[in-house]
Amino acid sequence: NKYALTIINSTKILKKEIEEDSANDMVNLQIFIPGIKMDLKYATTQNFMHQKLYPPEKTTFLRKPAAVNLKKVVEELKKQNLSVKIFDAYRPYSITEKMWKKVKDNRYAADPAKGSGHNRGTAVDLTLINLKTGKELPMGTGFDNFSDTAHPDFTGLPAEVLKNRNLLKRVMEENGFRQLSTEWWHYYLPNSSSFELMDIPFRELKKKDKWN
Repeated sequence: NKYALTIINSTKILKKEIEEDSANDMVNLQIFIPGIKMDLKYATTQNFMHQKLYPPEKTTFLRKPAAVNLKKVVEELKKQNLSVKIFDAYRPYSITEKMWKKVKDNRYAADPAKGSGHNRGTAVDLTLINLKTGKELPMGTGFDNFSDTAHPDFTGLPAEVLKNRNLLKRVMEENGFRQLSTEWWHYYLPNSSSFELMDIPFRELKKKDKWN
């Protein structure tokens, strides 16, 4: 593209890459982790863009290694009657371009000149929930809060909030993820750059089993 980046926008190319290395597979999280809770903010108007950026999806996707790690997280949290709620995972590259036009600040939006872990299927935005009530645990801010309060190293918060943030960080990092320094909800695989950027629509990924 204009930034000299290679963007995969063909399912034929992605299929070939998956055949060459199964780690490239894009896993449907709703199927892979049965019962996982989702509140896909960009499929609604409840986001910083105040518009629907995704179709009305009920599921999202991650590369296979990230999906496997996330499943381990869910299994570990279940022992504490907790789980996760997904706000976002895979994000088509063209959506990142739209976001950058509104928020040209790489602390809170990915610069399309570099691309995002979300575009690679290796990043996930999430929070903790109580399994019995389904309610989110207090985290101090909501999703897409562009302030210092959302930074993981911000400590001027109630003890309960800090405890919840630390729990999420611990369980995610113990299962192979790293945390973004400006967003308590954002985690990614440390080897994200080894995966290609993608701009493949959700509807095409959902039809993966029928690709030819």
